[in-house]
Amino acid sequence: MRVLAIDTALANCAAAVLDNGEDTACFEAFGEEIGRGHAERLMDMIGEVMAESSTAFSDLDRVAVTVGPGSFTGLRVGLAVARGFGLVLGKPVVGITTLAAIARSSAPGDAGAPLLVALTGKGEEVYCQEFTASGDPMDEAGVRTLTDLAATLPQRIRLAGSAAERVAEALDVKSEQILSHSGYPGIRDVAELGLTADPAISSPSPLYLRPPDATPQTKGRIERQ
Repeated sequence: MRVLAIDTALANCAAAVLDNGEDTACFEAFGEEIGRGHAERLMDMIGEVMAESSTAFSDLDRVAVTVGPGSFTGLRVGLAVARGFGLVLGKPVVGITTLAAIARSSAPGDAGAPLLVALTGKGEEVYCQEFTASGDPMDEAGVRTLTDLAATLPQRIRLAGSAAERVAEALDVKSEQILSHSGYPGIRDVAELGLTADPAISSPSPLYLRPPDATPQTKGRIERQ
């Protein structure tokens, strides 16, 4: 199976082509930590990995795209492009969470303590999800405070993500329990998860864990009759 993977959810902007076929295996990727400006860079990156892997769009079997948690603008860019390709090509599009992709690269794969992937949110908030040591989800992604995590997480928990150090301080656990400080997923992990994701349940829909800070203006609005 050949998949085009796209990640614009956080500070990174990346694209990759991955094929896991025995005779057609390949992996080409390009990415930059740009912070903003995903819309201006993404299509060039896609063009580069398609050319380097000698892949025509008709060769793709599916498209995988990160769905969050992430920035509102970044998510919209990646999702719009992925859905557009899926529609034009008639191929499935699968959504991969940034937390699951970080867990895939960070999970030690032993029989030890679970892994909490935590990304920095507003104030005391973190966007997080707990995974087994093999990287399988143990609960749903959500928004929690450092205070809440300190009161509920076991001391033996292992940590990954941009908020890992803050969580470790809140729990007063050893720095050795931090397995990764990554603030965004690796594009190969997104692609690998995209190969096995079930299109029926891995919807390419944004994963918003908290409401937007901006609210619609009501003052001066004319009510429709």
